[in-house]
Amino acid sequence: MGSITFLEHNGAKHIVEIESGKSLMQTALDGGIPGIDGDCGGECACGTCHLIVEVGYINIVGSASGEELQMLELTPDRTDNSRLACQVIASDDMDGMIVQLPEFQM
Repeated sequence: MGSITFLEHNGAKHIVEIESGKSLMQTALDGGIPGIDGDCGGECACGTCHLIVEVGYINIVGSASGEELQMLELTPDRTDNSRLACQVIASDDMDGMIVQLPEFQM
């Protein structure tokens, strides 16, 4: 088991243990991370779990699906490294990863 850091827009850091096979959205919710709402329950039907993946880890988390890209188009702070946390499944390779939370969620 490893950990990742959720970095709020204001600079506040939250380090959370990750569990392989669990979505980053569920990890954030379980860890009480502010700014990750997960309103749709992980169904890729909202953008309230938007996060920005550190460049060095983008290959590890993989590419967004077409459905996910459609949801991300609606987010105001979207970047090339944006993902929905509900669609990113934690793995041991993510140990040490930093993800930034946007200033605004949908």
